[in-house]
Amino acid sequence: MPKEYRTIQEVAGPLMLVKEVDRVKYNELGEIELANGEKRRCRVLEVNGTNALVQLFESATGINLAESKVRFLGRQMELGVSMDMLGRVFDGLGRPIDGGCEIIPEKRMDVNGLPMNPAARSYPQEFIQTGVSAIDGLNTLVRGQKLPIFSASGLPHANLAAQIAKHAKVLGKNEQFAVVFAAMGITFEESNFFVESFRATGALERTVMFSNLANDPAIERIATPKMALTAAEYLAFEKGMHVLVILTDITNYADALREVSAARKEVPGRRGYPGYMYTDLASIYERAGRQKGKEGSITMIPILSMPEDDKTHPIPDLTGYITEGQIILNRELYRKGVNPPIDVLPSLSRLKDKGIGEGKTRKDHSNTMNQLFSAYARGKDAKELMTILGEAALTDIDKLYAKFADAFEKEYVSQGFDSDRSIEETLNIGWKLLGILPRSELKRISDELLDQYYGKF
Repeated sequence: MPKEYRTIQEVAGPLMLVKEVDRVKYNELGEIELANGEKRRCRVLEVNGTNALVQLFESATGINLAESKVRFLGRQMELGVSMDMLGRVFDGLGRPIDGGCEIIPEKRMDVNGLPMNPAARSYPQEFIQTGVSAIDGLNTLVRGQKLPIFSASGLPHANLAAQIAKHAKVLGKNEQFAVVFAAMGITFEESNFFVESFRATGALERTVMFSNLANDPAIERIATPKMALTAAEYLAFEKGMHVLVILTDITNYADALREVSAARKEVPGRRGYPGYMYTDLASIYERAGRQKGKEGSITMIPILSMPEDDKTHPIPDLTGYITEGQIILNRELYRKGVNPPIDVLPSLSRLKDKGIGEGKTRKDHSNTMNQLFSAYARGKDAKELMTILGEAALTDIDKLYAKFADAFEKEYVSQGFDSDRSIEETLNIGWKLLGILPRSELKRISDELLDQYYGKF
């Protein structure tokens, strides 16, 4: 039986100081028993001699210093995992909140995971179809990749996250595919939107969902992505499944880190965030990937809303360093009614070349992708010139490029949040749009491909 301590010295916000403890370890789980018998969970954050600084997972209300007691459980935070998790909804600490029964775990896994040895990683190189043309066609997602979505407040990143979770699939072989969806600091309405939209399309059956609401404690928010990634590691590396992890919203997670750091009176870094935020984010993002000798994989799409639409803000800035590219949502496109409002020019998937081409998507993919980027960039320049100097100042070819840019946004990027486009559909729409331009302008595509596809759609 764990030893009980009645030496609570102080409670400050989400933190509690316990004195005269013996052999207590960093990250160890604890249990606080109140005078009325109610139990609450906590975790050791710091040990200094015989003093332990403890982080509360629930509210501090009602903790009486003299009458409450603490026991340390001798183990770190764990998640009980089994295949029964698929189709279920949990809170940020892994407790079922969908009215279903408790999970009977096949095993218990430490939520901090084990770092993946870089030498044991396999290079990401298989295409994952999200059903979104602006991602599949131009910023392709590859199995084992970390590809964040940079959004901003008021933009429909929740709809895009739900769309990808519902429609994402691995093409070709008949492989098991699952989605682990973790929502942090969202409202009850948003949480309900995700559950209902997954349920309506049947996607919930292959999804494990963790939902941490805005009114839940900040500490639970910090635990949520770790819980989700532990479930993903079990499905991927123990059960051989291909798992897509969607984390939304990383900004709420970083704000919770800042809140706990401030309560600990740590020296703040940029914008008040703790100096270790880079390391902390890396410990989450780097759990994605593929392992040599194992069938499964973890592909990650973290979603973050950039405060004040600023991509130099510490959260998107540090995320960009750790991950392999970014998908950027644009307010101007959203105002024009383009949904999803993905701005393809500043967006980037650093691994896109590895997941496309013959045998993966189609042999014309790489050429058409480069040509579409080039034509859209020139079309946007032509439209800016038209705004400043008027249409009369444009050459006939510039007018065609301006027309192409409008059509590209309307037909290629904009597809609504319910449509699920196959990669063939996406590539064919690209060819149809390139048909607006004369063949002589398509300098990035080989004659062989032009003969095969140009003017056929």
